[in-house]
Amino acid sequence: MTEHIDALLTLGSNIEPERHMPAAVRALRRSPRIVVQRVSPLYWTPPVGTGDDRPFLNGAARITTTMGIRELRDELRRIEEACGRVRSDDKYAPRTIDIDIAYYGDLVLDEGGITVPDPGVAEHAHLAVPLADIAPEWVDPKNGLTIRDLVLKLPAVEREFHIMTAQPLIPLETGGRYAVELEAVGDEVYSPRYESLVRSMLLEIGEDPDREGLARTPLRVAKAMDFLTSGYTTTLEEVVNEAIFEEAFEEMVVVKDIEFYSMCEHHMLPFFGRAAVGYLPDGKIIGLSKIARIVDLFARRLQVQERLTNQIADALVDVLGPHGVAVVMEGSHFCMMMRGVQKQSSSMVTSAMRGTFNENARSRSEFMEHIKD
Repeated sequence: MTEHIDALLTLGSNIEPERHMPAAVRALRRSPRIVVQRVSPLYWTPPVGTGDDRPFLNGAARITTTMGIRELRDELRRIEEACGRVRSDDKYAPRTIDIDIAYYGDLVLDEGGITVPDPGVAEHAHLAVPLADIAPEWVDPKNGLTIRDLVLKLPAVEREFHIMTAQPLIPLETGGRYAVELEAVGDEVYSPRYESLVRSMLLEIGEDPDREGLARTPLRVAKAMDFLTSGYTTTLEEVVNEAIFEEAFEEMVVVKDIEFYSMCEHHMLPFFGRAAVGYLPDGKIIGLSKIARIVDLFARRLQVQERLTNQIADALVDVLGPHGVAVVMEGSHFCMMMRGVQKQSSSMVTSAMRGTFNENARSRSEFMEHIKD
């Protein structure tokens, strides 16, 4: 079984930080082997050791990962590069984003360009304070002190400066690949660029985005879209999570009436309905809830129903290697119900048959009999 390691990361930016810090956090969320558990408030701090007078925006993230420490370091550098980071020999040079590993489990390491725990946590408030926000009881394995204790050992004036200048530009609580709390929380900003786009859209249609009913709508839309499109940043391996079991069961397995909600890629309007999934095991079965989660994995993307049906069938073939898979979906599409021909009672049925279900009419007929209303 793959080991999951808890780790703490520090983040900093002084080149367009309001754009690059949220972008870096979203990139962390979307990395297939990183789960972001929590993100700290962000803190403005003066530059250290550089003639550049642009202030830094600093924060921290608590993650769980299946990557080794060197793999994680390489992934963080990939994210930095994607955010426009250009590395130089000057460690104080301005940067779009800097992501460092402050703690990696209880590992103590100082080799190959990787040092954990980061010694700067005991010396600098811009590292220690955000880390204390998300993991105050985390024990530094080198000195036995909690991060809260390390903050208390810092000079009071520096500590108070950082606390007083907290800027909660990223939600305090985030989880998995999308927002846990879908409503607006306090004065949070979830995704500045996306919220700005929604605000522009409201202006475009003639609305007042500052009126009471719409004031927090850009935030809610950003959170909702992150949830509704979470299938892009979740993998089949994550969903299945090793819930495959050896079992000498050879009869048909059918799960029906699985609700699904998706969005049509042509108009970005919802379509929804029910799915029925069946398979003929070949020595392996899958946890019951995982079938519904596989449906959600592909439904939470911009889709067409035909592709969605095929993706679900192919995913089950990939993870189970069964004798056959059958998927039937019936959906109602708002792009046909609310606009265009406006046929409210219409629905669409799609099917995908693999293996025995495609080759054997009796197996296919049995499946169809099982899913009848």
